[in-house]
Amino acid sequence: MSESPLPTVFLMGPTASGKTDLAVQLAETRNCEIISVDSAMVYRGMDIGTAKPTADVLQRAPHRLIDIRDPTESYSAGDFRRDAVTQIAAIKEAGKVPLLTGGTMMYFHSLEYGLAELPPATPDIREGIEHRAARTGWEAMHAELARVDPVSASRIHPNDPQRIQRALEVFYASGDTMSDWIGRQRPSPIPGPLVKIALADIDRPRLHERIERRFAAMMAAGFADEVARLRARGDLRADMASMKAVGYRQLWAVLDGECGMEEGVRRGIVATRRLAKRQYTWLRAQINAISLDPLESGNLARITALIRDASKFVE
Repeated sequence: MSESPLPTVFLMGPTASGKTDLAVQLAETRNCEIISVDSAMVYRGMDIGTAKPTADVLQRAPHRLIDIRDPTESYSAGDFRRDAVTQIAAIKEAGKVPLLTGGTMMYFHSLEYGLAELPPATPDIREGIEHRAARTGWEAMHAELARVDPVSASRIHPNDPQRIQRALEVFYASGDTMSDWIGRQRPSPIPGPLVKIALADIDRPRLHERIERRFAAMMAAGFADEVARLRARGDLRADMASMKAVGYRQLWAVLDGECGMEEGVRRGIVATRRLAKRQYTWLRAQINAISLDPLESGNLARITALIRDASKFVE
């Protein structure tokens, strides 16, 4: 290996696009070590519904930043950035290439560009926003956000109450919009070359079929029982960040009696498709990302060549 700094690799893609399988191949056959970029896999006990790698896979290809929080705890993009920077440094110190893979796009963004120092949470303002949302609905709150901060509203989906709430809270607490705060942030580059790979060249029908098959496989593996066990703990609520994860939210509603299991599964599949659409939109806007078809043969060789070119890396 030359004296050139080792690169950091982002392996990004929508849910069910095969990121984990490809990352494991790279870890097993190349000089890479995996860091998970997934806001749900950080939670212990949330295994089936997050498609967390099995114990056998983790034995072969360890993933950092998995199972590091209890589902009662919060984990922010800022927490991820701090932890990921530490792990990247440790992996490079060992002479390996950090391979960050997952589908939580805000985490990738926070690592590449840093995060704005936003005002702290304001419970009174947040509670007021929640009460108004309960009366008028989150679509109306999104419309309100569009009036006060159209830039943020264009980035935040109307079905994303957590981010709508936070953007409104920032505005009402500080008088400045979230987009203004973000505009004042300064990038904090990751040391060494950055290789960005997007598994985005897959047509929608094929991805939707994979999503449906994977959800069916998770149900067969005991996903409903996993959610029931989490609910039976007694210290978790449906409004917690962990239980808002796609699939968990819909099956929790089944246990609450809002709908039957068949309808809950249908809602879970629809929610997963919507998540994939948002991930696609984000990936298409990425700068300097190499787009690949995740189902195409030869991706392992292509990514190896990209890593070698980025670092003048000689195995």
